[in-house]
Parts: sequence; structure tokens; C-alpha cells
Amino acid sequence: MPALGSQRRLLGSLNCTPPATLPLTLAPNWTGPQCLEVSIPKGLFLSLGLVSLVENVLVVAAIAKNRNLHSPMYYFICCLAVSDLLVSVSNVLETAVMLLLEAGVLATRAAVVQQLDNVIDVLICGSMVSSLCFLGAIAVDRYISIFYALRYHSVVTLPRAWRIIAAIWVASILTSLLFITYYNHTVVLVCLVGFFIAMLALMAILYVHMLARACQHARGIARLQKRQRPIHQGFGLKGAATLTILLGVFFLCWGPFFLHLLLIVLCPQHPTCGCIFKNFNLFLALIICNAIVDPLIYAFRSQELRKTLQEV
Repeated sequence: MPALGSQRRLLGSLNCTPPATLPLTLAPNWTGPQCLEVSIPKGLFLSLGLVSLVENVLVVAAIAKNRNLHSPMYYFICCLAVSDLLVSVSNVLETAVMLLLEAGVLATRAAVVQQLDNVIDVLICGSMVSSLCFLGAIAVDRYISIFYALRYHSVVTLPRAWRIIAAIWVASILTSLLFITYYNHTVVLVCLVGFFIAMLALMAILYVHMLARACQHARGIARLQKRQRPIHQGFGLKGAATLTILLGVFFLCWGPFFLHLLLIVLCPQHPTCGCIFKNFNLFLALIICNAIVDPLIYAFRSQELRKTLQEV
């Protein structure tokens, strides 16, 4: 962290490009008037992280407290909350350490700071990967509950859910270790970008299919009750709006970060890409915003969970 001054060292040199291609600071001719750089104050990082921390702790506490929520679906939501919590905590921790180092309050050896930085980077990367995985797991769980409703409890059992959860956490830890170790290898960045695209495609396909089934079901009910066409058209529009919000938030919050990784591979020395690299902290702030929005989309819409939150 201190080696980069005011810049974040997060995930190696992703704040700019791998050291094999460029130094850790941008070339002077990259920062022209055509570049739009959004400055994110460290205080804003801390504020967003704390809001996310409170929200996700409440989700975990509510699910742990209420036995009615001890089901595979809510366990996946709980793990998503833990992942988002770790994303926020790790970014807040890194920001706090940087502030203490810059203020001279925290004085320690460079080797200790380097080890702390490596731990934080592994934590950030692992929590990001696990967050994406649990978003996919929630989509698959909801898909099975709709299209295989009668077999759902025999397909999605608690032991099977626990095995999936354990596999996701182990895979996330291993992935983060590999990424931090080999962050300057192109194939690692390509794999991460491919993972994001695959997860986005999975969620889009499953949720669009679920929306189509819901609209078909609504049309069937409308025919039985002899309702007018505008009524189930309104249902379809409402479902489409919900789907757009769900996938839109996912893409807007995660997309810029993985675009950053992709551009490191495709155009590490192009001036336009250099302008995008300058906004790396903005991309991290968007990921923290996603950790704030996730509980609103996946957890707080549950009436049972809201009731438990009131008790908590």
C-alpha cells in the first residue's frame, strides 16, 4: 500500500496494469483533458462500507435467529450477505490502514505492511468470487423451486446445500490465492472475466425463463377469472421491470471492475484505456454499493425476515 502512495495496491497492480507491461503509475500523456477521473474520497469508502456492514450483519442475525429461515434458500442468502460483508470489511480495513499510515499513526515495518496487504487482497478477491457464486446459486435455487416445485425438497436438500456452500467457499479461497500469486499473468485475468460473463449469462437465462413462466401462469389465471388483457400485460411489465432492476444492478456494479481487468489484457498502453484505469477506485465503490443493494433485493423483501429484523 505505501509503495503506491495515495493509490490502492488492491489485487497487485490492478490499479493500473501488470508490472510486466507498465509501471505502477500512469504515463503523463495519458492524463489529458479528455480523461474523466472520478475522485472517490476515502471517507466515502468508509461510509459505504459501514452501511453495507450494518445491513448484512442484520441479514445474518435475522436468519440465524429465526428457525423458519433455516432452509437452503435462506442459507444461500445468508452466505451472500457474509460475502458482501467481507467485501465491505476488507475495503474499509484497507482504507483505514492507508489513512493511518498516511497520518503516521500506524508505524510498522515494510515487511509487516506487505503481509497485511496480501491478506487484505486475498480477502477482497475471495469475497468477490464467493459473492458472484452465491448470486448464481440463488438464481439456480429459485429456478428449481419454480420449474421443479414438487421435487424441490428432494433435489435441494440441506446436506446438498451445505456441500455446495462449502465448495463455493473453498473454490473462492483457492481462486483468490491463485489470483494474488499470478495476477500478472494474462490467462488469470481472462479466466476471471470469463467467470463474470458466465455468471451474468446464467442469471439472465434463468431469470428470463422464470419471468416467461410467471407470465404464462398469470395468463392462465386471467383466462380462468375472465380478466381483461391489460391486467396480465401489467403483470408482465412489472415482472420485466423487476428483472431489469435485478440484472441491471448486477451488471452496473460488477461490470466496470471486470471491464477494467479485460482492458488490462486488450489495451494496457492505449490512452483511452489509461483514462479508464484512473477510475479504479470508482469501480471498487460500485462493488461496495452492490453489497448495499443485495440485501434490499434478496433479503429484505421477505416478510418473515423483515418480521425477524424488527425483533432483532
